[in-house]
Amino acid sequence: MLTINDLKVSLGRTSVLHGIDATAVAGRIIAVIGPNGSGKTTLLRAISGDVPYQGRIGLDGVDLAALKPWELAARRGVLPQAATLAFPFTVAEVVRLGLTSGTQAARPDLIARALEEVDLTGFSGRYYQELSGGQQARVQLARVRVQVWDPVQNGRARWLFLDEPVASLDIAHQIGVMRVLRRFADGGGGVVMVLHDLNLAAMVADDVWLMHDGQLLDNGPPATVIGGAGLAAAYGCPIRANQLPADSATFVLPHGLWDTRKADEAAPVSGFQATSVI
Repeated sequence: MLTINDLKVSLGRTSVLHGIDATAVAGRIIAVIGPNGSGKTTLLRAISGDVPYQGRIGLDGVDLAALKPWELAARRGVLPQAATLAFPFTVAEVVRLGLTSGTQAARPDLIARALEEVDLTGFSGRYYQELSGGQQARVQLARVRVQVWDPVQNGRARWLFLDEPVASLDIAHQIGVMRVLRRFADGGGGVVMVLHDLNLAAMVADDVWLMHDGQLLDNGPPATVIGGAGLAAAYGCPIRANQLPADSATFVLPHGLWDTRKADEAAPVSGFQATSVI
């Protein structure tokens, strides 16, 4: 279990997170959603142990601050929003960085298996810098996967913390990545990921954390959070959610660039808040 109690983070003189309390259970996928600047990435960096914080973050009952770097690496893998490499590494060399960071360095077979999992079979010898942005993103996911390949090790759940893992991917590879994460969670691991795609969050997540202005505005099942009034308040634009009668999956659908209630004025809602969703 991941427990967050009164979490506060300041970057320089700016307070970014303001007393967040939340719990994530292994075996489930948590999607962290919210507008730009709401604190999603900072929250993920805090629970990954990458930024100083106040409050307490517990991982399976152990205070995160008490864990050594190698202990953290054995328990959780982290996929940041972006990764830059200054030297010409091959794909296999990038993935191997994750293998040697975790506890399974003696299993080099995992490199090929992880690349197959992200649809990059045959790419081992290619140079990372020569790949497209989407291919590089999948290489980074493979790196994280080999670090914590088994969802449970020695009776203890392991975790994946992912910041926008599908942002640069086409729809087929988005679904492929979601399947990888679903299998990891179904195997007993925990997944916490930042997502901007509300439909993916509604389709895949077991629980949704809605961030706004450095606070956890709402949390719960997708149908409750994404289908609730808090979503429109967080994003600052009119949003409604519907459900398909077949499986009752919650979805949102952009309806236009203008608020239909002001159509007679032929004027868009200010800035990028000009999306009506039904």
